[in-house]
Parts: sequence; C-alpha cells; structure tokens
Amino acid sequence: MVGFPLLIRKQLQGMHHPLQIPIDDNPNKPTPTELSWINLFANSIPSFKKRAESDDTVPDAPAKAQKFAQRYTEILEDFKKDPESHGGPPDCILLCRIRELILREVGFRDIFKKVKDEENAKAITLFKDVVHLNDAIEEEPKRVENLVRGIFAGNIFDLGSAQLAELFSKDGISFLASCQNIVPRPWVIDDLDTFISKWGKKPWKKVVIFVDNSGADVVLGILPFARELLRRGAKVVLAANDLPSINDITYHELLEIISKLKDENGQLMGVDTQNLLIANSGNDLPVIDLSSVSQELAYLASDADLVVMEGMGRGIETNLYAQFKCDSLKIGMVKHPEVAQFLGGRLYDCVFKFNEVSSC
Repeated sequence: MVGFPLLIRKQLQGMHHPLQIPIDDNPNKPTPTELSWINLFANSIPSFKKRAESDDTVPDAPAKAQKFAQRYTEILEDFKKDPESHGGPPDCILLCRIRELILREVGFRDIFKKVKDEENAKAITLFKDVVHLNDAIEEEPKRVENLVRGIFAGNIFDLGSAQLAELFSKDGISFLASCQNIVPRPWVIDDLDTFISKWGKKPWKKVVIFVDNSGADVVLGILPFARELLRRGAKVVLAANDLPSINDITYHELLEIISKLKDENGQLMGVDTQNLLIANSGNDLPVIDLSSVSQELAYLASDADLVVMEGMGRGIETNLYAQFKCDSLKIGMVKHPEVAQFLGGRLYDCVFKFNEVSSC
C-alpha cells in the first residue's frame, strides 16, 4: 500500500488525516461528538445482525450473528467508558474497521452479498433507459446536471445508514422517483454551476472516480456519468474496494457488472470502453484513508487531472477537505443526522464540492 499520488505532499507526510467530521480529543471521557459516533454505529447493529442471520452461506448464521452483535455492542460500551480503549478515540474509521473485523472473526465474509446481487441485477435492466433519458437532453448543461442528480439518486441506496436500511427493507427504493425527490438547490455545499461551466471549457483527459455502493449507485449513477466522460474523450478509472464492506461495490463485482453491460463490440450504449479502467483501491471499508491505497491505483491515477470522491463515507466523512494536485470533486448525500448537523444542512441534503487548481 502506498500514498495516493495526487494528494498534496504535505498531507502524505503525516499531516493528512482522512477524517473530516472533527472529534474533540479528550483522553478521559468521550466527547459529545464521539458519543454521537458510538450511538450511530450502535443503532446500525440490528440491521447488520438481521443481514448476518439470513446469510445462508454461513453455517449457524443466527448464532454467529448474535455473537457479532454482542461483541460489537460490548466494544461500543467500552468506548463510552474509555475512549482510548480498543485503539481509540472512536471515530468513524476505527468503528467501521472494528465492525468489519468482528464480522470476519465470527465467520461472515459478505453479509450483504444477496441484496447486492439483487440490486445489481435490477439496476442493469434499467441502465439503457437511464442512458437514453440522459442522451435525449440536448443542452449540455442540463444533461450534466441530470447526470449529477442521477449520482445523488443512486447514492440513496446505502444500507450503512440505519434509516435507509429500514426504508429499503420495507419499500425498496425507486431510482427515478429518487431523482425527483432530491432536496432542492442550493444544497449544503453547491458548486454545481461552477463545475458545469468548467465542463464545457475544460476537457479533462483522465478522471479517477472512487465509487461507493452497489446497485443503482454505481450502475445508474456513476456509470452514465463515466460514459459521458468517455464520450468526451477522457480516460476513466473506477476505483472500487478490494474486500466487501456493507453494500459497497467491490472490484470483482464491478468487473462483472461492466462485462454484462458491454455489447458484443465492447461498447457501453454506443460508447467505446477502451479507455475505461477498473482498479482495485486496496480498501476494505466504506470510508477511505488516501495515504494508503494499492500500488495499482497509484500507478493508474498518477497522471489524472480530475479526482472524484463519491459517497458520504469517501467524500464527506473522510476527505471532504483533502487537497489534491489536480481538480477534485466530492459528491455525496448526507445520510447521518450528525453529519448534517456538522455541515449545517438537512438530512439527505447533497454535497457537491468542486475544487479547481491552476494546473495539474
């Protein structure tokens, strides 16, 4: 694992902390912010336990799911008593990592595999319709905004949010309805107009996109956006997780999806995919520390002139203020009340943060 080469050097020399929602360090007792993180992860335990219980690939899944829930609950309680226990203080990166480690220790590899496969299959059937709708928009600024709204709509499919997991289990989530129901602009961070103006004037040559969730997120949100970039002549690198985490898309799953969407000529709805590359980021969490990525991704990204961090975990909770040597875009939906409060926005508000540099 190596540092992401487009991070500004001072950040790679120890000053880069990926966590962007701050915590107030106190070695003796948890701060209100730390308690809110602990409670947020505690509230997600029932939905994770339910998913684990139904994992028919694991023998004695219900008993192991109970063991996971009990062990993780105990650790979260430990953090409330002593924020330095278990390698604290308890921020979202550490709490994510401990949750994944416990799941693997008790015998689970990918408790969201079934729902990911189902949602990927559904989204693949809708891909052509979504692309046709985008392509039918003749005015480029409106087409770009529609593609961006598609990314937000797809990003709603996030089973790491307790509220969204419950909503999804009851009703499912319609992609097109989600497009219509995005909170009105201006969003809590809204650089869309600036981005659209640059889109027409500044053809990026190589774009690295850190993707987020399976299903509608990657298939109906990110891939139409990536296809538009390809159509404009850019090379596009999609960076996906190495190992499963919540319903995030993995490298191998993304390769499979792309192969199903390509036609016999290797095209995505008439667009050549020769310049579309899929990279293993080396990551195994829904958040990411860019000081530690795979050598493969570092090599592919070294000459990129636009970096896109997509999703709340990668683009808001971590890396919202990360500085890059090239243009950057952080895009995601705010799905946790604590994050909305920090940003001064609404729950399910949108973040679209675009930073341009003078030269890449």
